[in-house]
Amino acid sequence: MRILYLECNMGVAGDMLMGALADLLPDKEAFFDTLNGIGIPGVEVACAQAVKCGITGNSVSVRIHGTEEESSDAGPEREAAAHGHEEKHEPVHGCGEAHGHVHTHAHHHAGLADIFHIIDALEVSDTVKEEVKIVYKSIAEAEGKVHGKEVTEIHFHEVGMADAIADITGCILLLRQLRVDKVVTSPINVGFGQVRCAHGILPVPAPATALLLSEVPCYAGTVEGELCTPTGAALIRHITDEYRTMPPMQIKKIGYGMGKKDFAAANCVRAILGECGEKTEEISELCCNLDDMTPEEVGYALEIFRKQGALDAYTVPIGMKKDRPGILLTVMCRTCDRQHFAELIFKHTTTIGIREYACNRMTLAREEKTVDTAFGKVRIKESSGFGVKKRKAEYEDIKSIADRTGMSIRDIKARIEEE
Repeated sequence: MRILYLECNMGVAGDMLMGALADLLPDKEAFFDTLNGIGIPGVEVACAQAVKCGITGNSVSVRIHGTEEESSDAGPEREAAAHGHEEKHEPVHGCGEAHGHVHTHAHHHAGLADIFHIIDALEVSDTVKEEVKIVYKSIAEAEGKVHGKEVTEIHFHEVGMADAIADITGCILLLRQLRVDKVVTSPINVGFGQVRCAHGILPVPAPATALLLSEVPCYAGTVEGELCTPTGAALIRHITDEYRTMPPMQIKKIGYGMGKKDFAAANCVRAILGECGEKTEEISELCCNLDDMTPEEVGYALEIFRKQGALDAYTVPIGMKKDRPGILLTVMCRTCDRQHFAELIFKHTTTIGIREYACNRMTLAREEKTVDTAFGKVRIKESSGFGVKKRKAEYEDIKSIADRTGMSIRDIKARIEEE
């Protein structure tokens, strides 16, 4: 099982989490190039190295319309503007004492419907868009409850809105790239004391952040100030499967995401990627019989299911009533995604009924490596567990070599195996 352990001994903010996760990638520069190309209006995300207490890690910054937030000991933390605020132009609660970001004043506001419209226009998969919406809506709901307003009445500052969209989308994309099976998070250090905001002086954690941390293990620690931001809290709550100290596992890689302020303790989120043997999980198998769709329509539907993140999607020829030939369509997905895939099946096929089966799936732990060969760099997929170990070259890399050299795929595989 591939486990991601998030250590939040100095709290968590969206940019810190993104920096820590990006540190686990073999090519983080390519990731940030991709993130900057998905179409978040006016936003440019940059990643640079920073040192805290002698530890080197990633410091992620977000520039909005060419401007980066300034640091101030007295001002609110940059992500705090992800809290909705209806009428004033000042940044809203959250603070800068802990991680050291401040919003410049922004006079444009957007409601949740406007934000969802921006998210829908991003060049990412529909599944990623839905996850980003879920996280952002949780922030809006917490803010609405604090202010005694409906979520539709909450409006967000332009700077905080764009900043939070970048942080949330970046973290969701990173998790999908890392392909972890389980996320474990430590108890979260939220800090203590009070924080100044547009409404006045508020306790730490700020009210909306405290709501987002409901039923999440957290503690005050020894640092005065706000360590956990609303975007950080919302992301952690969305992605975490279990809260505890680090579970037994073999450590494969470690990443650090740095805050902007310096303390006696390293101001960072630490992400540890590890493995703990084989994995068994429950999945859903959604099936239906079809006899009135063209092969092109069926092929398009299968393509949609796979792009949306199905574990597998396939067809089997069957005989149906009145001796008509038909196909059995099967879509395998994670149990938590079964409603989403049921809706897709009804939308993209002619069926009027779906059968659901709960299955246990046993899988080998998987890892991808890049190796140097006589043909250049080739990605190798390695799988292990249940007493076996397997590996194979990435087909697209082999195909590219075959196109370039004119050799057969079989001969290329044999050469790489020899090496």
